[in-house]
Amino acid sequence: MDIRPEQLADGLTLRLAEPADGPALAAAFTENRSPWEPYRPDAFFTAEGQRGRLQAMLREHREGRLVPLLLVSGERVAGAFTLAGIVLGSFRSASLGYWITADLQGRGLATSGVERVCRLARETIGLHRLEATTRLDNLASQRVLEKSGFEPIGMAPRYAHIGGAWQDHRLFQRILHDDDPMSVF
Repeated sequence: MDIRPEQLADGLTLRLAEPADGPALAAAFTENRSPWEPYRPDAFFTAEGQRGRLQAMLREHREGRLVPLLLVSGERVAGAFTLAGIVLGSFRSASLGYWITADLQGRGLATSGVERVCRLARETIGLHRLEATTRLDNLASQRVLEKSGFEPIGMAPRYAHIGGAWQDHRLFQRILHDDDPMSVF
């Protein structure tokens, strides 16, 4: 997959993650612990823990199963967008996850990043569909998805363990194209 860096607003760049991003990513996670995230052990919030995590993600990327993107400004990580569980063949689908640091939320960066990732998913990977989930009370993320062309398709009871309890989630999808999968790539 040829994934080139792209400029977003405010001098931020969306690019493929690298193992060297470990310290900056650890700092971003430490400064932005969120109620939307699952439990993470202390090692997750260290540079070494993030370096190991990034190496595993990039191994999956090389195998065509995952695309780990970071939103960066110089050495600072300002957010992340991930296409996970990529399935090709007749399904051509993946799951989208994303977050933006607290100090940059509300500026349209999540929406802009989701749009760029959708374009990458369609034009570079040839995916037909993306799915995303949010906790029922995460209205800001639901607005991002809806502004980006995702539609709600249901609710999953006790979908993920977050904040010490199994949380219900709203399910969304975006159909990227209806082309024959054999003609896409």
